[in-house]
Amino acid sequence: MITTSVFDLFKVGPGPSSSHTIGPMKAAYDFLLEIRNSADAARGRKVEIHLFGSLSATGKGHGTDRAIVGGLLGWLPDTCDPKALLELGNDAHTLPVSDASITTAAGEIIYHRGKTDFPHPNTMILKLTDGAGNILLEHEYYSVGGGFIQRKGRPVEGTRDTEPRFPYENMESLKKQLAASGLSLPKLMIENEKSLTGLSEREINHRLDFILEAMEKAVKRGLRGKGLLPGTIRLQRKAPKVYEQAKSHSLTSDSFLMFLNAYCLAASEENAAGSIVVTAPTSGASGVFPGLTYLMKHHFHYSPQKMRDGLLVAAAVGFLVKHIASISGAEMGCMGEIGTASAMGAAMLTYAAGGAAAQVEAAAEIGIEHHLGMTCDPIGGYVQIPCIERNAMGAVKAYNAYLLAMASDPSYQKISLDSVLKVMRATGRDMSQKYKETSEAGLALSMTEC
Repeated sequence: MITTSVFDLFKVGPGPSSSHTIGPMKAAYDFLLEIRNSADAARGRKVEIHLFGSLSATGKGHGTDRAIVGGLLGWLPDTCDPKALLELGNDAHTLPVSDASITTAAGEIIYHRGKTDFPHPNTMILKLTDGAGNILLEHEYYSVGGGFIQRKGRPVEGTRDTEPRFPYENMESLKKQLAASGLSLPKLMIENEKSLTGLSEREINHRLDFILEAMEKAVKRGLRGKGLLPGTIRLQRKAPKVYEQAKSHSLTSDSFLMFLNAYCLAASEENAAGSIVVTAPTSGASGVFPGLTYLMKHHFHYSPQKMRDGLLVAAAVGFLVKHIASISGAEMGCMGEIGTASAMGAAMLTYAAGGAAAQVEAAAEIGIEHHLGMTCDPIGGYVQIPCIERNAMGAVKAYNAYLLAMASDPSYQKISLDSVLKVMRATGRDMSQKYKETSEAGLALSMTEC
């Protein structure tokens, strides 16, 4: 049964990676709280940071080291200053723990290479030690995708004991709930959100507007951005130039695609720069959805309520992917990130255009189906190549999936969303670990050949 909140899925925080930045920061913050509650805190002198799997392989490029130190300093993704986060160096920092002098340093993080047998490839272990190196407190954390974390021995973040008003675990059971209740999909999502979070409908709508506004701000910042993105690749921002080209060709038949590309590139480049973005469902895929919502608002002129409804429909699809397969690039490759974002975007576009539940399902299925097997092999461990352009391509696929779903009878669709998500899960399990956010194969090796 799905008990995740919409606001667990759509999270505001600094780029470039929900798994490598937002998740580790939250885990480190949790460890800080544990230290503060520990009877041994006064004896503590140092926090050791151990990274494994994908966090070890690409943590440097993704800013994992700075994110963990930030979390240990008491920073949280939705309130931290992204500029201050980028400026955190390798020097030792003192933790905000009363009656104790505990330090940690990004430059002393231990990156464990090679295969591991942890439950998730994004694993980190934090240890509080005394002056002699004895362990006073230790916790193991998993960053399971989209900024969700899990501490060993506890449920995944976002798991609730409260049962939603209309429980479902796959698309088939969701459609049965829709038929039995007579509710629209957005209304059913609202009712579930109310029962899971205790929020009123007005409060939920206010938070949905905040998420949409954060996405729009990311696009606008990116359209004004200039210069090179951080990192050794020295990648030049493209969004402003593509946007100017789109405006100069506004009367041509392909201008709307140029605008969409510009919007997606803009948000994705902001993510790569470590700026504030929204996980949709991840930071690596945080350009797909804002590009589409910006297009819907400024070109299609959809009402605020239509935009909220679209966000809720997209969340339903994101929940299903997370529940049945995974949104983690370290587990699914890029089909878990861009593929999910594309499916969510296709569902949103279809519902906003008046599509029925069967057409929404068809659009989401098409979006996932045509990302099956997509690898995650970022060059240099940075969320830049192929990630930034891939966001634009994912949005274009979402738009085409919406067109295909609306243009045909959904009863002709032979593959259900539930079926393709099972295939997605199996494909992710079969995919070589080299192609799952480790930068050990594929395009990640291309720069060494130049």
